[in-house]
Amino acid sequence: MSVQLMWCKNTVLLFLFLGISCGKANKVDVASRTNATAEVIEPVKNNNTLVIGANQTNAYLKLLKGKRVGVVANQTSVVFKNEIDLSQTDNNDNYIHLVDSLISNRIDVKKVFAPEHGFRGKADAGEVVKDGIDTKTGLPIISLYGKNKKPSAEQLMDLDIVVFDIQDVGARFYTYISSLHYVMEACAEANIPVVIFDRPNPNGHYVDGPILEKEHKSFVGMHPIPVVHGMTIGEYAQMINGEGWLNNSLKCNLTVIAMKNYNHELTYSLPIKPSPNLPNDIAINLYPSLCFFEGTNVSAGRGTELQFQIYGSPFLPKSEFEFTPQPNFGSKYPKYKNEVCNGFNLTATQQLKALDLSYLINAYNTTSNKSKFFLSNGFFSKLAGTKKLQKQIEAGESIENIKATWKNGLDRFNIMRAKYLLYK
Repeated sequence: MSVQLMWCKNTVLLFLFLGISCGKANKVDVASRTNATAEVIEPVKNNNTLVIGANQTNAYLKLLKGKRVGVVANQTSVVFKNEIDLSQTDNNDNYIHLVDSLISNRIDVKKVFAPEHGFRGKADAGEVVKDGIDTKTGLPIISLYGKNKKPSAEQLMDLDIVVFDIQDVGARFYTYISSLHYVMEACAEANIPVVIFDRPNPNGHYVDGPILEKEHKSFVGMHPIPVVHGMTIGEYAQMINGEGWLNNSLKCNLTVIAMKNYNHELTYSLPIKPSPNLPNDIAINLYPSLCFFEGTNVSAGRGTELQFQIYGSPFLPKSEFEFTPQPNFGSKYPKYKNEVCNGFNLTATQQLKALDLSYLINAYNTTSNKSKFFLSNGFFSKLAGTKKLQKQIEAGESIENIKATWKNGLDRFNIMRAKYLLYK
């Protein structure tokens, strides 16, 4: 399936002309800010050239020269060479990995820290990522999704500075922002600066969902924010710092290499899969709404080629659409392996601008196994950030009534969010 959004025919597509040297960049240093405000970058009207943080070498090489550098990265951490044809994904001729780029610029990269899914993005969701050696560069790879999710003092001992450059998708339960928290916290404790190379949020055009309650804090939700936060990774890092969410209210010495010509309403097509089960723009847009199924007895398409674009289970009524999960790249042990799942194909869905609870509620109302719809391990409440959503669905409350209970929390969050936005 093409990664082009099926709804993009009425939307201006972004074509990225990203040179290795891009002139003077917008750098926002928030290390000493007391009110956590940040410069808002004005998007250039009628300009379809977006420049990501990693391509602004003039802004960050001077920060890294002569220093021992650690890099938090995965397969999305790339520097683009030239204009990208968004109809061709994973075209290695268009980009070079950030680590390779830094080394070619004679930056002393000492090690790589790898988040969930690993340095090359091949591990299953939830699969333990092991330490290792990068075969191309010989650099040690330290897992942040194995025996420790937070870099240890020993692992940071030989570093002067840490670079964080990972593509996020804007959902609270997408664990890269949890890794961001722990990296910032560990570096704050070790008095090591962190530099973030900012990237677009493909779900940055809206904010929605229940606010996470502290009793449901976990690695799939660490902060009191809604399911969809509408912030870039750089903006979110500033919020972590500014709201005192690090251990003992520590402040990380943080520098954000902001993007040029970005705003939150831009439609951005990711040229590289951010994780194995988000293969295209449709999956990325549906992910915040369909990920709730991970805490139920319904499959969201893992073990197929339409991950997070379909849903179904053996307990739903027979329909015109069915699928049979099989082990594949990114899902070695899919839910309902070799079993026929009745369900729905959402690949023709128009772009969502809010969480869509209709899929979840429809599945609950029509399942033949209501008593086991929500998994007994409580994972659904961790994803939702509250027990209230499950109770509301079980009580048969309408979508309108459920969303009305989110309003006050969302209003407060949007006021807080506004302090940290770098882009309109």
